[in-house]
Amino acid sequence: MSGVVKWFDPVKGFGFVVADTGGPDILLHVNVLRNFGQSSVADGARIELHAQETNRGVQATDVLAIQPPEGAQANALADIVGLDDSAVADVPLEPARVKWFDKAKGFGFANIFGRREDVFLHIEVLRQSGLSDLQPGEALAMRVIKGKRGEMAAEVQAWETVLTNQDGADD
Repeated sequence: MSGVVKWFDPVKGFGFVVADTGGPDILLHVNVLRNFGQSSVADGARIELHAQETNRGVQATDVLAIQPPEGAQANALADIVGLDDSAVADVPLEPARVKWFDKAKGFGFANIFGRREDVFLHIEVLRQSGLSDLQPGEALAMRVIKGKRGEMAAEVQAWETVLTNQDGADD
């Protein structure tokens, strides 16, 4: 089934999805999300999942796909406003780990493997990518551009999602 993330709180470890077909909200537990390769998901993101009825209500059992919320571009950062989407897509995805991220502050930093410089991560870039929070040590794939104050992520994906997409790609 498919629907929209009503809300998800990574601190609490769960959230709810509203199904396109209606009915009761679907519980989305962080462990189900982690099995997909993410530790968070942005409110308003479109999600495809498998769910089952339990004695506690409807619960997600498998996440199949996540699409960023519509309109996420509206709050884009000044550094990436006006960038051609195809130009960003031409920047290679690079493996990285989250150094730290503070959702309340709206930013954090990651390290690209093999580089010393930190890469700036803004919460709006996460939202555009369908994420809402990151944990220290979390593996990512990022498209990095030169911003006004140094390197910054223009796109962020969960590392497991990139691996899954590459495994299914035709060569």
